[in-house]
Amino acid sequence: MIDVAKHAGVSHQSVSRVLNAPETVHPDTRERIERSMATLGYRRNSQARALKTQSTGLIGVVSQGDTDFGPTRMTWAIENAARQRGYATALSVVRDQRAETVESTLDFFLSHGIEGIVVITPVPALAEAAKQLSARVPLVLVTSGLWPAGNMNVAGIDQELGARRATQHLIDRGHRAIAHIAGPMDWFDARGRVVGWRQALAVADLSAPRMIRASGWTAEAGYDAAQQLFTGQPLPDAIFASNDFIALGLIRALSERGLSVPGDISVVGFDDVDAAGYFSPPLTTVRQPFEEAGRAALELLLDVSDGLTHVPNFISPELVERGSTAFHD
Repeated sequence: MIDVAKHAGVSHQSVSRVLNAPETVHPDTRERIERSMATLGYRRNSQARALKTQSTGLIGVVSQGDTDFGPTRMTWAIENAARQRGYATALSVVRDQRAETVESTLDFFLSHGIEGIVVITPVPALAEAAKQLSARVPLVLVTSGLWPAGNMNVAGIDQELGARRATQHLIDRGHRAIAHIAGPMDWFDARGRVVGWRQALAVADLSAPRMIRASGWTAEAGYDAAQQLFTGQPLPDAIFASNDFIALGLIRALSERGLSVPGDISVVGFDDVDAAGYFSPPLTTVRQPFEEAGRAALELLLDVSDGLTHVPNFISPELVERGSTAFHD
């Protein structure tokens, strides 16, 4: 660090701040120091840091291993946020929530000097299992359906708000019969989106025409769920799909019935997956701010580790308007 300070023409303390609190350093100074680090091949000595500060700089991340868009992006976001703050992450995939599995995860983390754990928990079973971790190490749940309890702290994305914005977008365009294809109801996210859809309709004094439950988060599940739209009841004039892939399957099913989107039925998705702008038509959807939520979860964990307490930090999602919705006469 002394060599880096000399090379960059700054103080030793400035180098330390870049390593530990980069946001407190002027951007020009930070860039100069980072260039010097790259030129000199500087690498932080984690073992020396741990001996000096009793801190390993290691954060545990627990996920149930889903490859679905949301949990995957959130894992990346937390890892990136940790790296920006000078921490490394250790990922443990918990595919079942048995007590012995969770205990094994905790033992692994503690044996490696983990400083705190972030649990990405889209389902209640994993959240319940996380209680076993919270009694022994600082912990933050990344979820949308829980509030803090005991030693558990919560951060995430406001799914209800996102669903209200999606539904309100359709209401503002004159739609009055707005159906919903829900995701798997054992997921907090799916439940929150149902609540937000119903809330927006209630505020507008509209009844919910129907809710169809998809068997999964895939386009195939959306396609299969859409078949229920054609079983006797009048078709809605708009549909809010619980994620973008369900919306993709829905659009395919409507097209096979000779119905156009948005000419006959407007469709809104949720997530803003990378290909959403290239659907046919480009999909209006709700963008989840995973990077911001990942930073919020990490900052909350660091505060908890310092003995501070906070209210839940739920980040607001953003509606992205594209071509799958139109004004309804």
